[in-house]
Amino acid sequence: MSLIGKEIGAFTVQAYHEDSFKQVSKADVVGKWSVFFFYPADFTFVCPTELEDLADLYGEFQATGCEIYSVSEDTHFVHKAWHDSSERIKKINYPMLADPTGTLARDFGVLIESAGVAERGTFVVNPEGQIVAYEVNAGNVGRNAEELLRKLHALQFVAKHGDEVCPAKWKPGAATLKPSLNLVGAL
Repeated sequence: MSLIGKEIGAFTVQAYHEDSFKQVSKADVVGKWSVFFFYPADFTFVCPTELEDLADLYGEFQATGCEIYSVSEDTHFVHKAWHDSSERIKKINYPMLADPTGTLARDFGVLIESAGVAERGTFVVNPEGQIVAYEVNAGNVGRNAEELLRKLHALQFVAKHGDEVCPAKWKPGAATLKPSLNLVGAL
């Protein structure tokens, strides 16, 4: 079953952000674009490469009005310990959400119950709190922040210009498509 259009559930979790512990809730998400970036666990191998990739482009995500939330089943204390001990993770300026009870991972459908960790799931949530794009990768395959940013730009463009669509590899400033009325249903 597709999660496109699903409204995210209510939540309140602890986070490690800007050298302190904070609470983040659905109220913090609604009203702006958000990316929820689930990963299996802190102190692992592929995860720091992905989180560093996002950190390198964080300013560009912020410039679009989008907040990034990395999420694992680790506690906020573990996020801080990883941040303090890893050169890659020290680059992170976005909130690292703690989901030790699996509330978020269950809501987004990525919790591996038997292992107590999340799949590598990436979800773009619009300002109304609805999932508008997502992908879930096998645990041994890392994701690409540049492609995620490209998708975000396209999703924001389409949200603003509802009568246009973005073709493959579309980037801001490139030509879009305007489907004729009789083809709209065939998209």
